[in-house]
Amino acid sequence: MPSSMIVFLILAMLLNTGVGVNFAEVFESSWAPDHITVVGDQVMLTLDNASGCGFQSKNKYLFGKASVQIKLVGGDSAGTVIAFYMSSEGANHDELDFEFLGNVSGEPYLVQTNVYANGTGDREQRHSLWFDPTTDFHTYSFFWNHHTIIFSVDDIPIRVFQNKENKGVAYPKNQGMGIYGSLWNADDWATQGGRVKTNWSHSPFVATFRAFEIDACDLSGEDTVAAGAKCGKLAECWWDKPAVKQLNKSKKRQFKMVQSKHLVYDYCKDTARFTQMPKECLD
Repeated sequence: MPSSMIVFLILAMLLNTGVGVNFAEVFESSWAPDHITVVGDQVMLTLDNASGCGFQSKNKYLFGKASVQIKLVGGDSAGTVIAFYMSSEGANHDELDFEFLGNVSGEPYLVQTNVYANGTGDREQRHSLWFDPTTDFHTYSFFWNHHTIIFSVDDIPIRVFQNKENKGVAYPKNQGMGIYGSLWNADDWATQGGRVKTNWSHSPFVATFRAFEIDACDLSGEDTVAAGAKCGKLAECWWDKPAVKQLNKSKKRQFKMVQSKHLVYDYCKDTARFTQMPKECLD
């Protein structure tokens, strides 16, 4: 690992703050509860050839920060996907995704991020990680406000999605999103485009989550109008203060380093896929 990245990691650990939550109080199983095990502050998700599993928050949130520490599946995890994401409901949903794509032993884990706004996604980016995410826990975070969405790893920004509504680009700002986690089989696409399939002789596959932190506007079932009144007033909440409106100089340097060394796919550069580039890709 580069010495500069080590320094950034140490700073991130010192600066990391948040509001810890109790898993059982905030979350519930969304499918296959028999494949979810809670031991102390750790939540273990299991995938075998019978089922994967997932959990979801009981409430929905709009603007703020949500994070979790995850230790990914070790060894040959090809075909598996571990997801930590936020999503509203319905066809025109908003969604923010971390998806960790399983790998053949010895190959680097890739993390895929995506942004859906008003039902439209196809905004994938993939990054390699500068550490082995299977040997220890690392923190994965969403931060979002009226202006920007930031995906971070150990408090280091890896992706920034700006509000470009002035260019006709939909932006997630009206729909409360639940917080989700899951482990599932996706060997039709997850590893080398689906060429490498899940080796069930290595199952059960286990991913461990812990240290959930949520510092966001809790809607607690309020409708869209109420959400706008509660969470939508500019500059009244910490996530819309000028200090967090955009990346500071230090974070910009970190972001530039990650983009130059670890970005392996960007939909905004995929001219073979898009005959006309998405509007948010055009500066």
